Amino acid sequence: MIIKALYAGSFDPVTNGHLDIINRAAKQYDRLVIGVIANPAKTPFFSIEERKEMIKIATCHLTNVDIVSFQGLLADYVNSNNFDVVVRGLRAITDFEYEIQMAQMNARLFNDNVETIFLMTSPSYSFISSNLIREVHQLGGDISGLVPGKILMIMNHKRGIVSE
Repeated sequence: MIIKALYAGSFDPVTNGHLDIINRAAKQYDRLVIGVIANPAKTPFFSIEERKEMIKIATCHLTNVDIVSFQGLLADYVNSNNFDVVVRGLRAITDFEYEIQMAQMNARLFNDNVETIFLMTSPSYSFISSNLIREVHQLGGDISGLVPGKILMIMNHKRGIVSE
């Protein structure tokens, strides 16, 4: 039996914290789908296509990873695409409080065979979020080591920073 997992988020941009979860989940499951969620309540810095491309660049070493985008209810996407597992990353206790509520609601909405699995991010990335990365970068702070080098180059280019 092939186990298909979904790791969904905004990934605006993908960070080393996300990649920590992606790399570990890719080892656990036969197929890992990275789902870039289009959230109409948010104004992203990067378009859906740009985010998908950045994830593709950052995960090119993984042969069992696919990148998609979707909008709407996570449970609807999970159920209509026959996922077995939904992977969620946790950084701190505040993430857990939010994520446990979502997992419990999703448990009511998911097909019977779908499980939510939580992976703790590595301590070295537990403080980063895409929002924090964007804010620090836009204010000229150094985010090297917190996003892959190629992603930093893309971010710099989007901000109009010329690499030397």
